Amino acid sequence: MKIRNIIIHFFLAIGLLVPGISAADRIKDLASIQGVRNNQLIGYGLVVGLDGSGDMTTQTPFTVQSIINMLGQLGVNLPPGTNLQLRNVAAVMVTATLPAFAKPGQQIDITVSSMGNAKSLRGGTLLMTPLKGADNQVYAMAQGSILVGGVGAGNAGSSVQINHLSAGRISGGAIVEREISTTVGQGDFINLELNSTDFTTVNRIVEAINGLHPSTASAIDGRVVQVRAPVDNSQRIMFISQIESLDITPAKASAKVIVNSRTGSVVMNQGVTLETSAIAHGNLSIIINTEPVISQPGPFAQRGETVVAQRSQVEIRTDEGNLMLLPSGADLGEVVKALTAIGATTQDLVSILQALKAAGALRAELEII
Repeated sequence: MKIRNIIIHFFLAIGLLVPGISAADRIKDLASIQGVRNNQLIGYGLVVGLDGSGDMTTQTPFTVQSIINMLGQLGVNLPPGTNLQLRNVAAVMVTATLPAFAKPGQQIDITVSSMGNAKSLRGGTLLMTPLKGADNQVYAMAQGSILVGGVGAGNAGSSVQINHLSAGRISGGAIVEREISTTVGQGDFINLELNSTDFTTVNRIVEAINGLHPSTASAIDGRVVQVRAPVDNSQRIMFISQIESLDITPAKASAKVIVNSRTGSVVMNQGVTLETSAIAHGNLSIIINTEPVISQPGPFAQRGETVVAQRSQVEIRTDEGNLMLLPSGADLGEVVKALTAIGATTQDLVSILQALKAAGALRAELEII
């Protein structure tokens, strides 16, 4: 818990060091060209060569069926009713991202994930697997040795494991077989799509582009900028390169607090402020101690038996609540300093921020994920 608090306060302190500075970003970091996008690929395959850590075929019938179908395609026909007992094969799902403008013959990275009860994919080899897109067309073929970042060992009922063993990657493990046609813009125009909606940032992008190429850019809405571009393809690419390299200062993000209720993590950006408010924080601890008590019959008793009972002691401890007054317009540094001063942990911050939002004192959007 102490380490987590130190890390949170470290990153918050970094944001406090430069409260008024907004760095300039390139347009390519804030927006993308409409129509230029990646495409997701997926496939089902088999991993072989595992050291006894594959699927238990009695519990994963789809693995056995896949092996029989594969052997049949290779000319090996098994007698009907053959019961395969294999532990060096695993059924896997293969996923990949096909970049824009990828050409046949180029290699892409793939991720291999077990879908059965295989203990580890370490040392396995993925057999040739077709990767399909959303249109059910094959766009790449995957095959290769899997690299697993974890390691594990076990014997006589004891085991140890570091990181995840049922998923791995193959760098350059798939070869593109089919190209996806990508059109840069429509007609005389291209559209720039911002990564997040912001009218101020859109206006600054329009001003920067028109400063380099007058009367070429106009805002469609709070996310899209339409730019008149040359019709010739080579000139259009050069034009886009010039636009992407322009530096602008994005608008300051709206005040926001993000709370992860599962881990207790709280992240606040620089715009978070508070109205005048008071926070009282106290801890309630309930301590339960249970110890065994042995009850047995008296000496020379003819009846009775020894009984083990449980005796519990319940103790309630209440720490004194600390009252902290936060002035109006307190910035992020004052918020963190005040909450830390009253001894709030990350779990306490979740409750305190929710209460401040409900009371109308928190000038920020509160998002719980």
